[in-house]
Amino acid sequence: MIEPDFLEGAGWNADRRVLDPPIGHPTLGGRRCPVPGCLSPVKGLQLCATCSTRRRASGMPQGEFVKIPRTAPYRHLPTGDCRVTGCERPWTDSGGRPVCRSHWWQLQKHGGTLEEFLADPAVKGLLSLGDCAVLACNRRAVSAGDVRLCHTHEKRLWVLREEDDFDEEAWLRTAPSAAFATEVSFRGLPDLVVAQLLFGLQHRCHRGGRTEVANFRALIDRTIRPSLASRLEDVPDPAANSEALILLNRTRIYAIRAVKTPEGEYAKDTWDLVAFGHRGNLVFTTIHQPWLRESAKRWARDYLSKVRSKSTASHAQQHLHGLARLSDTLRARPDRGRDKAALARADIENFLNRMSFLEANGQMTTRTRIAYVSKARNVLKQARAMGLTRPEGPLAGLPDDFVISRTDIPKAPEPSEESQDLPAEVMRHLGTHLDAFEAMTCYEMRLSVELLMDTGRRPEEICRLELNCLTRDSQNKPVLLYNNWKEQRIGRQLPIHEPTAELIIAQQKRVRERFPDRPPSQLVLLPSPQLNLRGDRSIDSNHLSGMHREWVESLPDFVLDDGTVFDKEKIFPYAYRHSFAQRHADAGVPVDVLAELMDHENYQTTRAYYRVKEVRLREAVERVTQLQFDRHGTRIWGAVTSVLDAERARRAIGAVVVPFGTCSEPTNVAAGGGACPLRFRCVGCDHFSTDVSYLPDLRTYLDDLLRQREKLRSMAEADDWARAEATPSDAEITRIRRLIQRVTEDIGTLTEAERAEVQRASAVVRQMRQTFLGMPRIRQPLPDLRVERSA
Repeated sequence: MIEPDFLEGAGWNADRRVLDPPIGHPTLGGRRCPVPGCLSPVKGLQLCATCSTRRRASGMPQGEFVKIPRTAPYRHLPTGDCRVTGCERPWTDSGGRPVCRSHWWQLQKHGGTLEEFLADPAVKGLLSLGDCAVLACNRRAVSAGDVRLCHTHEKRLWVLREEDDFDEEAWLRTAPSAAFATEVSFRGLPDLVVAQLLFGLQHRCHRGGRTEVANFRALIDRTIRPSLASRLEDVPDPAANSEALILLNRTRIYAIRAVKTPEGEYAKDTWDLVAFGHRGNLVFTTIHQPWLRESAKRWARDYLSKVRSKSTASHAQQHLHGLARLSDTLRARPDRGRDKAALARADIENFLNRMSFLEANGQMTTRTRIAYVSKARNVLKQARAMGLTRPEGPLAGLPDDFVISRTDIPKAPEPSEESQDLPAEVMRHLGTHLDAFEAMTCYEMRLSVELLMDTGRRPEEICRLELNCLTRDSQNKPVLLYNNWKEQRIGRQLPIHEPTAELIIAQQKRVRERFPDRPPSQLVLLPSPQLNLRGDRSIDSNHLSGMHREWVESLPDFVLDDGTVFDKEKIFPYAYRHSFAQRHADAGVPVDVLAELMDHENYQTTRAYYRVKEVRLREAVERVTQLQFDRHGTRIWGAVTSVLDAERARRAIGAVVVPFGTCSEPTNVAAGGGACPLRFRCVGCDHFSTDVSYLPDLRTYLDDLLRQREKLRSMAEADDWARAEATPSDAEITRIRRLIQRVTEDIGTLTEAERAEVQRASAVVRQMRQTFLGMPRIRQPLPDLRVERSA
């Protein structure tokens, strides 16, 4: 699994077991100190630590200091071959003369210069003393004593021998290496540990994570080597919240997960879902009965093979939580629930009663109770469908009445009257503070919030957009290409506005400039600023949600137009999706079109995003019915303060809804509003009535009639009789204009507060209207949710 190209690029020497990344390596190599002759790497400073200290002591400006070659000795001396011909021992630059220690003493006795000493035929080369006795060290020994050590370890041993109870043998096994500059020694470590460290480092580099070589060397010398562990799993954790702990955990996780298999994880009671291609873990330890636990594992393995989304692990664990509650109930039996053949319907009833008891005592909410029961039912039902009740199966012998039926699931409470969409004032307030969000995070995070506001997509869908996510339709209008990860529908399309397209185009250019060498097909639109060397790793939606919460909490209070303060807890990334649906519904977009925009297969799912509850609808209907008019503009029902239940039901189902009001003509009612004998000349029929909620439609219809009349008058190529029949009559135009005038005047008699109440009620009633019946209608353009920005 370790790639030869990675080892070669990282400077791995298999014979010496030393990693020496070259200066300039994208994730391992630092920058060389700019001082001439200095071999030290720079870590976050303009100069290395030694040269920086020397410059401060000299008082010289840095521009002049970096021009002077370094002559000072190194703290960790580099080694080389002795200059004496045929000598196999290393030199340590002692006194500035590159000869080994033995020849240094001979040079002192010789008394001449180095050149004279090297030219003396009496000076003979010496055999090598071998490697340093410290297992981790890759240097040659310089001392010929009882323990042959390199220069660095020799000096260290002199100090340690002065201590009491010093274990020299243990020190030779665990002492750190004497590596220099960017060298990292793996000598003395077990082969498996070396392989795990190299693979973990490779995986970290491939993800774009920058690793300080000094930190990695310290991890090996101070934590891994003293532990004497034969594998990374057995290495004890270093100090909490330390750089070594983070580096060890990452490297260890990468190495361990590399060899995981679904078969190996299946035998465990806690699964690492990486082996199944998912994130997270699944815990089966809370399911006590062996037969039920085995059934849960079979179900989970089947479920994981079918579902591919970021929330797969949490959904699967929710099912196991429900099964664990059932297991707790069975554990109360005398046989602890182990004899599955002895189970019966009574055990299911005990489980249901237990859930009811826990809810009644406040230990769980109603929704949690419903979730536990329904999830447990799903697992048992699917397990039977998978054939686990066959002989030799984990559910063999399970009675047929041990089932949770659909009627056993408690009825869900009525959804709250309050919707999850954000008011327009809140959206404007958020839009003006996006710069603060960018300052807290990065530009990619800011852009993700803007795209959430503009498109109404789920956070995961926006965060994982590909770079080439923008296209044009046949009319050259921008279209967003995205993937519906929740339902596994790939390559979805959404019409968007030009300002949104301009944001995407600018970001595409920014990403290409950041990753110029990568093909566009392998890049993402919102690359993570960290651990992302190749540009294929997107920002995380969970991290986005957390930073979004911090941002919202840091903003001033959201004061609405009526003076109330909007609760900040209701502002979260998914609320932008509800706002998207609500704004389009308020703009009159039909439910079928809105379902397509939301990428819902079921209209009921779409209605849940903006549906108006019965209580709110009753209040709205009662309010607008008080402003109901006949075709002459005469107000009717003026004295009625409460609408009959029959009238509410009639409006709710829209049985006799016509384009601009309601119709009581029997034939039309029987046809559901689609068989008007007068061909929808409603203002000329006594069966027609309207209310204030239809006022915008009446005005639109009047404008259409006027435009149509002017257009027909200019058509010289049509016969007079055809033009006359197609031209709207002046009587109809006059009647509609008078009706609009009477309704408007009646509204004008109300107070400002009453007019505001009527407008809110009209919006609710209009929202419940799906579309016009029996007449074609030109679809309105999709609204822009952020009207405050310029096009």
